[in-house]
Amino acid sequence: MQEVKKIKYLGIIFESKLPFREHINYMEEKCVKLILALSRSANVTWELGHETLKTIYTEGILHLVLHGAPVWKNVLNRSCYNGNINTIQGHINLRIARAYRTVSNEALCVINGITPIHIKIDEIGRVCEITQGIGTQYDKDMELEN
Repeated sequence: MQEVKKIKYLGIIFESKLPFREHINYMEEKCVKLILALSRSANVTWELGHETLKTIYTEGILHLVLHGAPVWKNVLNRSCYNGNINTIQGHINLRIARAYRTVSNEALCVINGITPIHIKIDEIGRVCEITQGIGTQYDKDMELEN
């Protein structure tokens, strides 16, 4: 039997020590290519508006990023991985707002009315923990109130 360093299972790349570096890099590359291709074709032929690009982000690209987030969300404590995730959101935020690259991602999130990606990932992780019954007591109390 041959030992492998990484394996792709259900769209998530698992590595031997579970750093998820390969998965996050793959996801960033895939999403950025998609955003840039969309930008090129949209500018040439469609002239997509602010709301249309926002819908494409929330219904398409965001789902690519959030796929398997409860599994790999804990690695976002490292700044290098957090930067990769913010790069994805920064690219689409610039396109939606038609802003300059010097505008911060946080400001663009406010301008575009988009939840920052790290908050969305944390939200997905907490929902998963609550549904599996391993959330904190505070989470369970909040669920009962709603």
